[in-house]
Amino acid sequence: MSSISIIGTGNMARTIGTLAVAGGNTVEVMGRDQSKAADLAKALGGGATTGEWGTTPAGDIVIVAVLYDSVVPVVAEYADALAGKAIVDISNPFNAEADGLATREDTSIAQEAAKAAPASASVFKAFNTIFRHVLEKGRPLDVFIAGDNAQAKAGVEAFIESLGLRPRDVGGLKMAHWLEGAGLVEMGLARHGAGSWDIALGVTEFHG
Repeated sequence: MSSISIIGTGNMARTIGTLAVAGGNTVEVMGRDQSKAADLAKALGGGATTGEWGTTPAGDIVIVAVLYDSVVPVVAEYADALAGKAIVDISNPFNAEADGLATREDTSIAQEAAKAAPASASVFKAFNTIFRHVLEKGRPLDVFIAGDNAQAKAGVEAFIESLGLRPRDVGGLKMAHWLEGAGLVEMGLARHGAGSWDIALGVTEFHG
C-alpha cells in the first residue's frame, strides 16, 4: 500500500483520506490549523497521523487538497520539503460562475505548481473530475491522471487502485489543462444534459 500525506482539512481531504485508510494506506494530515488537522486525523482513524505544517511530509505521495488559488502558494511555501515527492493537484480553477476557467489558456494549476515545486518532485493532476459526494459513494469510478514521470505515475495509479477506483492515464502534465476543462464539461452536464449532480465522467470499453 501507499504512504500519503494530505495537505488540507476540507471535504475532499476527508473523503480521500477516508478511502485511503479503508484501502490500507498510511495517511498523514497537514493543515494550517493544527487542531483541525488533528481532528481530521482522529476522525479518519486507521492510525492516521498529524504532520506539522510546512515540514517534510511523511508520505511519498502528497495530495494537495486546497482551493485552486492556494495550490501554487502552498507548493511554493513547502518548497524543498516536497523534494522527491509525487504531488497530486486535485483542484478545479473555475471562475465565479463555474462556466469558465480562471487560468490562462496555455497552462493549468498543476503546471504552475510544477514550476513552484522542487525539480526532483513530480506533479500530477487527478481526482478533479469527480464530485466529492460521488467519490464518497460511487464504485467503481474512473480517475483521470496527467503527469510526466512514468515511475512516479505508476505509484499514484497504484494508490488510486487501492481506493477501489480505476486510474486512467491521459498523458503528460500538459494534459492537466484539458482535465480542468473536463471538470467544466461535467459541471455543464450536471446543470443541463444530465440534470443531476450524481454523475461522473468515465471510459466505456467496447470489445468485439
